[in-house]
Amino acid sequence: MTAAAEERPARAPRPARPAPVAPAMDLNALITDPGTRIVVCCGAGGVGKTTTSAALALAAAEAGRTVVVLTIDPARRLAQSLGLVELDNEPRRVEVPGADGELHAMMLDMKRTFDDVVTAHSTPDRAQAILENPFYQSLSSSFSGTQEYMAMEKLGQLRASDTWDLIIVDTPPSRSALDFLDAPNRMSRFLDGTMIRLLTAPTRSGFKIASAGFMFFTRIISKILGGQLLRDISAFVAALDTMFGGFRERATATYELLRRPGTWFVVVATPEPDALREASYFVDRLSAEGMPLAGLVVNRTHPPASTALSATRAEGAAEEVTEAAGPGAELAAAALRVHAERMLTAAREQHLADRFTSAHPEVAVRTVPAAAGDVHDLDGLRVMGEALTGPDADTPTGTPRTRVLPARRG
Repeated sequence: MTAAAEERPARAPRPARPAPVAPAMDLNALITDPGTRIVVCCGAGGVGKTTTSAALALAAAEAGRTVVVLTIDPARRLAQSLGLVELDNEPRRVEVPGADGELHAMMLDMKRTFDDVVTAHSTPDRAQAILENPFYQSLSSSFSGTQEYMAMEKLGQLRASDTWDLIIVDTPPSRSALDFLDAPNRMSRFLDGTMIRLLTAPTRSGFKIASAGFMFFTRIISKILGGQLLRDISAFVAALDTMFGGFRERATATYELLRRPGTWFVVVATPEPDALREASYFVDRLSAEGMPLAGLVVNRTHPPASTALSATRAEGAAEEVTEAAGPGAELAAAALRVHAERMLTAAREQHLADRFTSAHPEVAVRTVPAAAGDVHDLDGLRVMGEALTGPDADTPTGTPRTRVLPARRG
């Protein structure tokens, strides 16, 4: 080693990088603001969107709003958590003792909504022809994209009725949660597609005489699909033809409604890599669509009862207590190890949340601790609602509700 190297001072350790700090999401201000008319909860499956939607709806009703919560989730957890036997396509009043407002709940019935649209926007004879058509009966209950389009229809109907001053939407449990944003474009692509235009060609003016090429086309398709199915499709499209413009217009109007002031999207995730990865996808998609994002709810976190004792110190203290072997030593050591495990879990969850905030520093965050059991009644929803809407610093440890653990200082 040279003399110059020996005289060079040792490099100071690099200070720990401060943890990213996410903006706070004030959901209480959001749901009590009369200007907020629609809240859409979206996220991956199994993260608690349904419970979050119901808890926000209950909190809003207790704050004086007239609320309807619409679930598009095929599971019936919402009815269970609201104390109802079942939900259907019409809003049902939920009895909330002492509430200043009203709470209603419903579940999207895709086929019934489609039937209502057909009946409302066509003549009785044409409506009957459509409703009895075998292809329509299949399309209205199982065709890909129908659920998302009907969600747009139902949301538009609820908003147009002006019966409720707040509508909360619980979306499907997958990436299809945002597929309803594609409904206008998907409907247009379906209606303007080559196949539809060919199938309706003989019934439109200007196609009195089918060409030899078209006749050849229909023979080929008939062999592939079957003659009866092809006739069913052609009859259905012909009967529905006059309604196509109305479908497009209403879907487009609802899409624009979602972009206007008064609508907010709340992304829900759990502190797990896959769920937060999906949350990033939703945030990026909403940004690309120009949709208003309220923020991210990190649900089912595990904050410790105290942050004064680190996991390492708790483990060390447990070993010392065990070695001392005094009265109650075994129980005290077990409690210390539980705390250490909880601190490690909280640290892992905070690390994942910090990664999300590093990628999306502008997105407001609210963490919600995991419930001791399943939320299945109004009391459980009320507890979750308090966690969602309570003051940011009102926690047992003083840790802001934007975080699982206090921010590390630089």
